Amino acid sequence: MIFGNSHGGSLKMRLLIMIAIGAFSVIGYLMKYERNPVTGELQAVALDVGKEKAMGLEASGQMANEMGGALDPRADPDAARVMAMGRRLVAAGDASRSPYADNFNFYLLNDAKTVNAFALPGGQIFITRALYDQLENEAQLAGVLGHEIGHVIHRHSSERMAKGQLGQGLVGAVVAGSGDYSAGQVASMVNGMITLKYGRSDELQSDNWGLYNMIAAGFDPREMVNVMEVLKKAGGGGGRSQIFSSHPDPDARIVAIKEYVANQYPNGIPRQLTQGARLR
Repeated sequence: MIFGNSHGGSLKMRLLIMIAIGAFSVIGYLMKYERNPVTGELQAVALDVGKEKAMGLEASGQMANEMGGALDPRADPDAARVMAMGRRLVAAGDASRSPYADNFNFYLLNDAKTVNAFALPGGQIFITRALYDQLENEAQLAGVLGHEIGHVIHRHSSERMAKGQLGQGLVGAVVAGSGDYSAGQVASMVNGMITLKYGRSDELQSDNWGLYNMIAAGFDPREMVNVMEVLKKAGGGGGRSQIFSSHPDPDARIVAIKEYVANQYPNGIPRQLTQGARLR
């Protein structure tokens, strides 16, 4: 009888701890909500703009070094073109009125094997030589860089960090409540699956931003379909690709891109939207 009461009290205590940790995690997450100054979205973010900028700048050198190093735009014409195109896109679209406008930097990485482009928080944007060399014209380059600008503007990294912190807190609550490490492993796995799904949603959102940015800079948004074909080929064995670890299937993205273009221009693409100059 004494043992039974002790066991019941222990269970009740674990449940109270679980509820407290879970509630604390949820309240902390809700307190992170703020209005995005560019998109108007109400979103939970882990970092303020200043910390996003600082984190991205601090990590940019290491990221570049891990992928062949950043090519010098003063010596490499392709790196100069990447930098110039990035600046053109920022100036043409809503990124110019964002709190990141003075912090965007665009790098061409000397990695000829890994097909990838990515953005760090605060405005540090990278494209590898392996991806750049498969692009045909300026419009396609604008689509890739515009997509990455979208990640920065939508604050996707900070959003995912906030959601990850919430997930970690809830996993801790499950472990504390159950006293079972295996249950914590299952909860952690589920949290990871949720985070991955959230990242895929980010990619589709950034595709739309990339298309908007292309149009604002004077480029034909249909060229983004050809970029998807490049990524599809890379994922099929044409090179090492890191795109598919988080991005939706290229065929699904192609459908979404065509729908976006059809909705924007039901009467056809205006003549002033061009492919731009060829890259080689």
